[in-house]
Parts: sequence; C-alpha cells; structure tokens
Amino acid sequence: MKSSPEKITLIGAGLNGPLLAILLMQRGLSVEIYERRPDMRRIRMSAGRSINLALSTRGIYALQQAGLWERMRSIIIPMKGRMMHSIASELTFQPYGQNETEVINSISRAELNIALINAAEEHGATIHFNQRCTGYDLKTGSTRVRNEETGEETTLQAAVVIGCDGSASAIRGEMLKLSRFNFSQQYLDYGYKELTIPASSQGEHLLETHALHIWPRGNHMLIALPNIDGTFACILFLPFEGADSFASLTTHAQVIQFFESRFPDVVRLMPQLADNYFANPTGAMVTVKCSPWHVEGRALLLGDAVHAIVPFFGQGLNCGFEDCTCLVELLDRHGAEWAGVFAEFENERKVNTDAIADMAIENFAEMRDRVADSRFLLRKKVELALEAKYPRLFVPKYAMVTFHRIPYSVALARGTVQDRMLTELCESIYRMEDLDWSKADWLIRRDLTPLELRQ
Repeated sequence: MKSSPEKITLIGAGLNGPLLAILLMQRGLSVEIYERRPDMRRIRMSAGRSINLALSTRGIYALQQAGLWERMRSIIIPMKGRMMHSIASELTFQPYGQNETEVINSISRAELNIALINAAEEHGATIHFNQRCTGYDLKTGSTRVRNEETGEETTLQAAVVIGCDGSASAIRGEMLKLSRFNFSQQYLDYGYKELTIPASSQGEHLLETHALHIWPRGNHMLIALPNIDGTFACILFLPFEGADSFASLTTHAQVIQFFESRFPDVVRLMPQLADNYFANPTGAMVTVKCSPWHVEGRALLLGDAVHAIVPFFGQGLNCGFEDCTCLVELLDRHGAEWAGVFAEFENERKVNTDAIADMAIENFAEMRDRVADSRFLLRKKVELALEAKYPRLFVPKYAMVTFHRIPYSVALARGTVQDRMLTELCESIYRMEDLDWSKADWLIRRDLTPLELRQ
C-alpha cells in the first residue's frame, strides 16, 4: 500500500492496539495510540487481572505477519492437552490434536502486552498513557481524551479512529447514539477469580508443565495454566449466587473447606490460598454483539470493543489478532478507501465473530460438565481417529478453530454436522475397537466436502 499522510488514532494499548499499529505502520501509515491506563512497564498490574491467555494458530499467524513471533517464543509454554483432575485426585490426559505440533501456548497477558507495546514503539508508534477517551464526535470525527493524572482535556483530530478499547469501549458508547445501532450484552451467571500455584523451591512447576489442568465439577471448575517462572495461573469459575458460589464463600475457613472437598489435590500446592482468594477481585464474563461496526470511513470498532466473548474456547486473543490481519489484508487489496474497507471488514468478520461467541459459551458446558465423562472421552478418541483417516474431510471442531484458520462460521456449521455423525457412530459402542468404519466412511463421504486447510 502506498504511503499515506493520514494519521490513524487507535484508542487502547491493550493487545490489539499495538499489534494493529505495527501492521499499519508497515504499510506506511502514521499511528498514535491513546491508553487510559498508566504504562504497565512502569506500574505493576493489579492482582487478579492478568489471566493467562491461550495463543494458537490464528494469533501466531498475526504475530508472524508483524514479524514478532520469534521474539514471543521465550515467553510461551506449549500445552499439549488437557489434564483432568478427578475429585479422587486421579489424572486423565486428553491430547488437543493429532501430534505434538498441535498445541496451544500459555502466555501471560502482561508479558505479551509489554512485548507488543515495546515493538509498537520500535516501529515508530507514539503511545500516550493515562489518556482516557471521554467522547467521540460522530459528525466531525474529533476525539476527546482526559489526562488521568492532571485532569487536562484535549480534543484530537485524526482521519481515522479505531476503537481497540475493550468490552467497555468508549467509542462504542458514542456509536450507541447512532440511529438503528444494534447492541446486546449477555453476562454469564458465573464469575471468575484468579489464584496462583507457586513454583517449587527450585523454581519448577509442581504439576505437569505442558498441559492445561482442569478440575471439572459440574456447576463449577478450576483451571491452571503454566507460567515461564514455574508458577501456574489458576482461574476459579463459580456462580455468583447460590450454594457453592462466590456469595457463599465469605470466610477463610469456608474457602479452605470448599477447596478440600472439591479440589483436594490442589490445596497442598497453594499455601496462601485463602489470602489469595480474598485479595483478588471477582470478575464478570460478558458476550458483546453489535452492528454496525463503523461510522462511514471515519471510525471502526475492533476486537472486544465489538465482539467480546467468554474465555472458554481460548479464542479471545486469537480472534482479536485475526481482526487485525483481516483488516490490513483488505487495506492491501483496496488501499486506504476506508469506508469500503470498513464495510467489507464488518461483512467478512461479523458472521465469524458471532460464531466463535456462540461456540465459546457452548464450550463452557463441555469443560465444566463433560470432559471427565467416559462417553465424552470416547467421542474425542473417535474424532481423532476419523481425522487421521480423513484429514481434509473430517476435522474436529476444536482443531478447525484452534489449529487452522478456517472461518469460525464454517467450523460451527461443520461441527454441527460432525457432532451428529459422532452421536450416530458412538451411541452403541464403548470401545474404539468397536467403531463401524464402513458406516463412518459412508457418513463422511455423504455429508462432508474437502476443506481448504490454512495454518
């Protein structure tokens, strides 16, 4: 794309803002970023807001396009599968993919964010911290920001403003004033709280390093992701209200008793459990859908600002990064014809972001209720066997989403078809050896067409 004198203003220096800035500057555009928080390289993040993320194929592709993937390898830990912990402390390992190349990568949100901010500045982006967006003029395109330290207010003029400012987006708040702007937000009845399993005295992991650990317990769940410093970032998911809820755990003794009865093998690994529990906030999880995503060629929403999703498919980061690569691919195709680019971007992405939002909620029930079920584990074995025999025809939904860049909407539609097949193939068997391969072959060739696999 030819160099343009236009200045692009990005609101938000979280994960998507710095990455998008790099991709835009690679195309000769001038970028400034305004972020309401202080510079996280100088101010320690508040506890309980640094949940680890699962980086997979879509996110890796975006980092490769920005020339950043190699530098990220030092801050990731590959996870080869799920390690389920039963209430009797028995372990069951379920691989994510066909082989050890199909992994998801645990990465600290804070470490990733810092690396992206550093890289954006290296590429020439100017990042203004402690600058809260307080408004956007839909007619003139001017943006108002307030310095969080001094209270000074400034009006910014830019050709294009892109809101990368998360699920509580200030830019989206202004777009709500548009005629016929559609907006919905759906909160889960469940919240989350971050906890920590410390490293051993030798700085090593106290659980299997290369796994995502899950303690599935029906109406509640604990998960743990490894950090490079030997710790595990744990996330407890509980209902907000009722029995076995955040509302019911109000004392140190109740927290310890709850964990000893539900997650007995982890209590000994968390000597500061109760203190950790009460020191960290309880977070909420929301799904956001809206339209339109843009105001002509002047403003655009991207990432969580326009399609926040719950974390149970590990795709929030990856979906936002895919937004960035999709947007710049359209810029490469059409040039800086912003109105047309924004309209096509929304048309291409919304059907897919709606699909992953729905799949993420569906996957919550799977992780919480089904991963420890023997019938579910049999289905997973059958899935992998079918994929091995029919690699371009039968690709498990999890693999389509996580290990390929197949559009989310395609993964959702094919996943529905394949779920029906698995139900039919597994309903009367209890062992892999009893799978009716001739029936499987007939169903697959009848109902599925070859996929174009993009990695």
